[in-house]
Amino acid sequence: MSKRVLVISALTAAIGMAGAMQAEPAHAQGMMGGSVPPVVKANRVRAATDHLQKCFGINAIGKNDCAMGNHSCAGQATIARDPGSFVLLPAGDCSKIAGGKLTPS
Repeated sequence: MSKRVLVISALTAAIGMAGAMQAEPAHAQGMMGGSVPPVVKANRVRAATDHLQKCFGINAIGKNDCAMGNHSCAGQATIARDPGSFVLLPAGDCSKIAGGKLTPS
């Protein structure tokens, strides 16, 4: 399999995983009470069990697993390739995607 096909496949899978998670509004997720929303807890468990990493800057609009700063959580990205939004990917795949970073910028 060529490197380009592998990168495209990884990005497509990441966007598909993010799209499969339907985010609720922040107040429905428990954001107003100061507790951790269920979607964040689920992402943490999934990241730990599946050995996933946060990959910043590769999301599509509304197709992110969470974020640092601009919005509170999953599915709330308002711009594509948001440097503060991340998608969870298998460890090591982020560096293979153009624009993918392990830290927010």
